[in-house]
Amino acid sequence: MSGSPPPPGGFVRRVGLFQATAINMSQMCGIGPFVTIPLMVAAFGGPQAVIGFIAGAILALADGLVWAELGAAMPGSGGSYVYLRQAFQYRTGRLMPFLFVWTAMLFIPLIMSTGVVGFVQYLGYLAPDLTETQGDLIGLGMVALVVLLLWRGIENIARITAVMWTVMIASVFLVILAAATDFSAHLAFTYPAHAFDLASNHFWLGFAAGLTIGIYDYLGYNTTAYMGAEIKDPGRILPRSIIFSILGIMAIYLLLQIGTLGVIDWHRMTDPKDIASTSVASAVLEKTWGKGAADTVTVLILITAFASVFTGLLGGSRVPYDAARERVFFRPYAKLHPRHRFPMLGLATMGVITAVGFLIGRHTDLATLIQLLTTVMVLVQALAQIVALTVLRKRQPTLRRPYRMWLYPLPSIVAFVGWCVIYGYADKNSPGRHPIEWSLAWLALGCVAYLLWARFEKVWPFGPKEITEEYLKADADEPDAAPAGA
Repeated sequence: MSGSPPPPGGFVRRVGLFQATAINMSQMCGIGPFVTIPLMVAAFGGPQAVIGFIAGAILALADGLVWAELGAAMPGSGGSYVYLRQAFQYRTGRLMPFLFVWTAMLFIPLIMSTGVVGFVQYLGYLAPDLTETQGDLIGLGMVALVVLLLWRGIENIARITAVMWTVMIASVFLVILAAATDFSAHLAFTYPAHAFDLASNHFWLGFAAGLTIGIYDYLGYNTTAYMGAEIKDPGRILPRSIIFSILGIMAIYLLLQIGTLGVIDWHRMTDPKDIASTSVASAVLEKTWGKGAADTVTVLILITAFASVFTGLLGGSRVPYDAARERVFFRPYAKLHPRHRFPMLGLATMGVITAVGFLIGRHTDLATLIQLLTTVMVLVQALAQIVALTVLRKRQPTLRRPYRMWLYPLPSIVAFVGWCVIYGYADKNSPGRHPIEWSLAWLALGCVAYLLWARFEKVWPFGPKEITEEYLKADADEPDAAPAGA
């Protein structure tokens, strides 16, 4: 088992491969594809929207291999925080891990808030007379219930997650099966004129918007990396849970997207007055199997949405723990529950931000919320982590790596380019919202916060850099790294 063991009184390694893959897949699938299929169709202007899901899958797999190598080599609580701390400590001290936690405390709960928005959106199919105020109260109540359920030991949570994963698979499978019973190739594969005009700026704007929506739907493949200190045999299980979950969800999404387009005319998905634009899966079931079946599957979709928020806050709440424990974030976040051993303040804080993000998303639009959260995430996590992989290969060549990225550095390059496309086109796909400016402002504010914190803690640039290579030291007496591959 690679990496240093958890500290006394810390996390316990109890999550196996099936549970780890289930946690990732539950977070990845959730409500995402059920609410973003219409957004994807609108971005591309036709059924060629399947390109967006394929592009998102390629980016997720390339980036997932970055997570797989780093997570297997350094299976600590906090995911990216650990990797950035190890890679950038040589030049900028604790700046990068601090900025990551600073941004993660915002973008992780924003991702969860989109799940709550989708939950209320689909609930509107079952209760068409639901008022805006009632929807707001239901969404806030859902966030409170998730936090309450997470206020317990990890062994209980793993069992709950396995049940929710089963419901998620059932809901997606039923929608795919229903679509197959009334599938029209003419609807699914008849494209508008100039749909694939690569010389058109409209195509590339649609592609960038679709890539953003696509990667949003795949986000969650890294959830178990945040829980590295709670995974059994992390050098083996972490990479497999990431790769298996991406491949599984990729197949599910393609079947779901193509099947839906083969039942519902894509023009309906772009009409805000049509139920297909807000509850497309329910519309598929209603057309194929009738209203009763649609109601039943909608309930399963609601459970799936709940599961995605549940697993997202489960993994995300672990992010500030390791940072605070090692004095790279506010110290109260290092405290675990005395009995159940989970980070109380991290969970509570992210619960509150999720609730606020839900209210913002409810009163703007989902596409804009997705643009905002991805731009905040790209700079300090996605791009910085890809750089960290290369830095660590040069700075710590003897670090034990149970998994090494296949075809290195090609996946890193693909992931880097993909994230740059998402970031570069953010403002063009969100006119008037300025997500790039907001992300840079949040990053600048984080730098100011770091300088104030660093002066108080007397660390770089107001003190020594304090180089620590604990994973390198922990592995010094262990066997050589395993061959490349999972």
